[in-house]
Amino acid sequence: MTLPASGIRLDRATVRLGGRVVLDALSLNLSESRIGVLGRNGSGKTTLLRLIAGLLAPDQGAVSVDGFDPFADRKAALAALGILFQNPDHQILFPTVEEELAFGLIQQGHTPAAAGTRVAELLAAEGRAHWAKAPVTSLSQGQRHYLCLLAVLLMQPRTILLDEPLAGLDLPTQLRLARRFAALPQRLITITHDPSVLASTDRVLWLEAGRVVADGPPSQVLPAFTAEMERIGARDADADLAG
Repeated sequence: MTLPASGIRLDRATVRLGGRVVLDALSLNLSESRIGVLGRNGSGKTTLLRLIAGLLAPDQGAVSVDGFDPFADRKAALAALGILFQNPDHQILFPTVEEELAFGLIQQGHTPAAAGTRVAELLAAEGRAHWAKAPVTSLSQGQRHYLCLLAVLLMQPRTILLDEPLAGLDLPTQLRLARRFAALPQRLITITHDPSVLASTDRVLWLEAGRVVADGPPSQVLPAFTAEMERIGARDADADLAG
């Protein structure tokens, strides 16, 4: 199946995990600068992000990012897409800051020397030159999250996928990261269960059981989502999920 070579497109993309349908024949065209994906735990948000990133393939249907299949063409995916996971410890691979930052550049084909130069320049520009030789384990949770963001930015992707980017961080760190995200030129696709995070997006998708319940501007989707969550919360939420 051939999809148009512009933006991020899903054509009846279905994903099954453990015999269960997690994403159910999704067809989407994602071209806006700031897109939010909202839903309860288990709604399929993270699976959708992994599908777009090319970390898994659809069982049926097709996915296209700027005209290529991100699962089949990993080299193109490295250039086009960056992903920031909720837990930085699921993303960090190397013992020191400079090694972690250089890894993605080397994967893209830069020599270790060229990657080292780029890393040093970035850390200096960020006022963090003293981080270079620091063990990653010496950084706080917020600092490790920021390190992962810097690693993504070094690779200069056109789209960045954010998985609950502010969850578990203290308020000052949330504010700093939110300002940094807002200033980025890349397309951002943010998944979250917190509607307040998506107030300034261009478009919000509300997922429930692997399907899109609502799709539109935040002024329309967020109040509807909040009202439904309040309705569910007024009942026994565990019974709702079990049924």
